[in-house]
Amino acid sequence: MSISPEIEQRLTLLQEKYNAMGQDMTSYLDGLLHADFLTYWDYIHLDTLLSLQSPKTQFPDEEIFIMYHQITELYFKLVLHECKQLSGAENLTAQFFTARLKRINRYFEALTNSFEIMVDGMDKEQFLQFRMSLLPASGFQSGQYRMIEIYATDFINLIAPDHREALRSAPVEEQFEQIYWKYGATELSTGKKTLTLKQFEHKYAKTFIELAKNVVDTNFNALLQQLKYKGESTNALEDELRQLDVNVNVNWPLCHYKSAVRYLNRDPEDIKATGGTNWQKYLPPRFQRRIFYPSLWNVDQLENWGRAWVEKVVSEL
Repeated sequence: MSISPEIEQRLTLLQEKYNAMGQDMTSYLDGLLHADFLTYWDYIHLDTLLSLQSPKTQFPDEEIFIMYHQITELYFKLVLHECKQLSGAENLTAQFFTARLKRINRYFEALTNSFEIMVDGMDKEQFLQFRMSLLPASGFQSGQYRMIEIYATDFINLIAPDHREALRSAPVEEQFEQIYWKYGATELSTGKKTLTLKQFEHKYAKTFIELAKNVVDTNFNALLQQLKYKGESTNALEDELRQLDVNVNVNWPLCHYKSAVRYLNRDPEDIKATGGTNWQKYLPPRFQRRIFYPSLWNVDQLENWGRAWVEKVVSEL
């Protein structure tokens, strides 16, 4: 069998590659001869993936609950994949930044659009029973989601509004003690931390603080300001950042609010979430007013943050 010029060229390039590494190309070719062809199920570890659902009860809909949360965490991993590229990019351009933000927004929009699975896709009575076997675990404990927030904005914007000005120049460790989400897992009557929050801090506090320090100059807001200082056009970039603000700080929590109302709203007293989070105050954007990019919104938009979206969603319940 004759060897075509194309194959001969590639063999020459391979020889050069392995010579540069001090390796014997023939040995690698022998390995290629003996290797099996790659299959789809092996490449994505399908059997392992499908074995990762371990319900704690016999209620069929618990498996839906588990899988949707696993899917969510995979999307968060995709978002963090983009965050790390942006934060670590050399010679970042507005075009590259915008393109990666479009990806992140698509990931969050896919999650938001699919959340009806959680709102209407489970039997309410099954959920109210199997949820008791999950205590004190809670979706509140998503470390990846908190990392996304830290990458997205200056850390001070994640501090509870009442403490923001006083802590603006404080060390990250001190600011972290007043991060907004701690108030979502604190008992309203006593002010004590729930077990859910204690577990979460024990596992992730050091990671969050270290990340916040590492991205002081490379979080999305800092990167935006650097590009503007260089004189780059950032109009399209700012559009994507505003969309990210809405996706993460309005649409995503509202999805959870709809779900909580669906399953936990009950007269005369609402049912508590599994982690003890005060979801009635923690989830609605108009209460939390989390805003990644305050400088990109006008006064009226800031004052009425999330109100229109909340009213629309609540009217549909």
